[in-house]
Amino acid sequence: MAQTDNKKFFENLTGAGKAIAVLTSGGDAQGMNAAVRAVVRMGIYVGAKVYFVHEGYQGMVDGGDNIKEATWESVSSMLQMGGTVIGSARCKDFRSHEGRLKAAHNLVQRGITNLCVIGGDGSLTGANLFREEWSGLLAELVEQGLIDEEAAQKYSALHIVGMVGSIDNDFCGTDMTIGTDSALHRIIEVVDAIMTTAQSHQRTFVLEVMGRHCGYLALVSALACGADWVLIPEMPPEDGWEEKMCEKLSAKRAGMKRLNIIIVAEGAIDRNNQPITSEHVKNLVVQRLGFDTRVTILGHVQRGGTPSAFDRILASRMGVEAVLALLETTANTPACVVSLCGNQSVRLPLMECVQMTQEVQKAMDEKRFEEAVRLRGRSFENNLKTYKLLAHRKPESELPHSNFNVAVLNVGAPAAGMNAAVRSAVRVGISEGHKMFAVSDGFEGFYKGQIKEVKWADVGGWTGQGGSLLGTKRTLPAKHIGKIAEQMRTYNINALLVIGGFEALECLLQLYEARSSYEEFCIPLCMLPATISNNVPGTDLSIGADTALNAIVETCDRIKQSASGTKHRVFIIETMGGYCGYLASVGGLAAGADAAYIFEEPFDIRDLQSNVEHLTDKMKTSIQRGLVLRNENSNENYTTDFIYQLYSEEGRGVFDCRKNVLGHMQQGGAPSPFDRNFGTKISAKAMQWITKKLNESYRKGRVFANTEDSACLLGMRRRAMVFQPVVQLKDETDFIHRIPKEQWWLKLRPLMKILAKYKTSYDVSDSGQLEHVVLNRPKESEAMAAI
Repeated sequence: MAQTDNKKFFENLTGAGKAIAVLTSGGDAQGMNAAVRAVVRMGIYVGAKVYFVHEGYQGMVDGGDNIKEATWESVSSMLQMGGTVIGSARCKDFRSHEGRLKAAHNLVQRGITNLCVIGGDGSLTGANLFREEWSGLLAELVEQGLIDEEAAQKYSALHIVGMVGSIDNDFCGTDMTIGTDSALHRIIEVVDAIMTTAQSHQRTFVLEVMGRHCGYLALVSALACGADWVLIPEMPPEDGWEEKMCEKLSAKRAGMKRLNIIIVAEGAIDRNNQPITSEHVKNLVVQRLGFDTRVTILGHVQRGGTPSAFDRILASRMGVEAVLALLETTANTPACVVSLCGNQSVRLPLMECVQMTQEVQKAMDEKRFEEAVRLRGRSFENNLKTYKLLAHRKPESELPHSNFNVAVLNVGAPAAGMNAAVRSAVRVGISEGHKMFAVSDGFEGFYKGQIKEVKWADVGGWTGQGGSLLGTKRTLPAKHIGKIAEQMRTYNINALLVIGGFEALECLLQLYEARSSYEEFCIPLCMLPATISNNVPGTDLSIGADTALNAIVETCDRIKQSASGTKHRVFIIETMGGYCGYLASVGGLAAGADAAYIFEEPFDIRDLQSNVEHLTDKMKTSIQRGLVLRNENSNENYTTDFIYQLYSEEGRGVFDCRKNVLGHMQQGGAPSPFDRNFGTKISAKAMQWITKKLNESYRKGRVFANTEDSACLLGMRRRAMVFQPVVQLKDETDFIHRIPKEQWWLKLRPLMKILAKYKTSYDVSDSGQLEHVVLNRPKESEAMAAI
């Protein structure tokens, strides 16, 4: 009972009598529509009036039809659209005092004192200035006789909450801005396509990506595709870089690599703050090496297309959080911006973030480049370190010699991003001076001796490959433990990195238990979660889950579109996930589902009946399509067929029904940028941990590690990457259903229900704390939600 008392429920917050305006300003970014939809629906849900401001600040200044009340239906079908449906514009008028006076008049006329601004730092700074001037503007309006004293009193305070919509990810204080992940999707699609043509002709491609002041897109896409060279504004190359780059490209060609990729941020500069253009890089390669070289400038392609699953979820979570922030704000609350830290929404003072963002530019202008990277935040710093570690191989003479042998293997079902994790482990291991061994076909291959040494070049080009190139099996080691120990002796394996799903956890537990009988397992053992189901205890996210979510969301978009222009239709879609409802729930939030049936939230025939009635009511409005997701093992009696037949029967005369089982398409395909980078970074961190443990436990010519903390899972929990002893995770695990006993994403389920117009209870205990921008977080809490 005591725990319940600490909870704070959203139902106790009301928006009655409040008016909220939402606008998008500055450059557009995919996911802005999802944020607008979330603000509108959450606002209406709590009883507030919500207004669209069309064409950004220009619409606020011009007033009239540019400021329109929004309805629930006016944001349906917005979720999957790129750009911003309500329009965005650069606005000179708003920069002038007269313009802001007009804007204030237009808002007061409609009783709007809550503003939700989705844009970049310029748009948010403008909003803060508007807020600070508000009382003065109202006084002027009273003086001019445009409003009366009563209105000035009633609307005396303007409340502002910002959300950052920018594909550049150039705003300090948040790990990811809305639109960044989608822009990375566009870039990686192009790079993957270019790689095939470059390979055919032995070409070098110079790719220019957006980022006038921020190199995030260039850096992360370079990490995601294993580019040979990357040029970014925050960390210009050392003098003489031209020579080094050409040497590297030349060495790659000599090593039989048929293509080279160089990624250049549009704002790339040298140490003297002089621009480095893609054309300049091309001319360098042609003149010095004579390679066939082409330039591709991606331009506005990066802003276009539908938002990725990550951006839809991020924008929906931020939109809901923004409304909560507006409901809780007081006259003394500073303007805040809703940010993402690790896997958690946080509120930060807007101007603290803006000031730090401006500090980055100042540091770059003053050639304090190390400082600029540090100010960008730990996620950016991490990306840069990992890229340097993986892209540039040190000469043999400079490598440390550890005399340790480390084996890496995949276990369980294949998941996109596994290959990126293996590549990263092999290269970091070699950089640390270890001999790296790859095991084919999991523990089945292990006991059969399918073990071979892998070199740096053997894993080239692995980042973008789907599935598992090493081969993976579900076989657990217990049956063959003696033979596995024998192979460990034969190859003198001193540490083991296991990349896989729930089976990988079971494998590590079995190896840990075998330590009492076999000394060979008294070595550092580390596991990385990699499964589309995201059902591994000890981590909020698993490698592969993001790619599966994108597959689900893309398919749902196509399925929904197939019904446009026809009569009312409801789609019942079955997702994978075993007993874990992550894919159905989070996929449902990203695809705009009306319901998602999962094992963790038991349902009966009455729930199905009320969902049908709810959809029937919706269909009587202008909404044409319904979407229902069902996790494959959600209920043994209420099967996908049963639900389909029930909906078909009960909806007769109002809507018809179709069903789809997505099956293994959720497991296939090239990994998403998130999974490539998550796999790469988490694996690099694991190898550094293994090295540390090996050095700690090396005694008298051998490794001996028999403590609980020498067999760990590396996972992401809220804001931190954490190594957790697998033995301690046993208590957190439901082994029968192969899921964690507590799952963070269940907190997102009410969001899906609220946005689908269901009355529900929503615990907001985590929200509401205005934090401060922290430059250097504690070492262990490296937030990596972000890629």
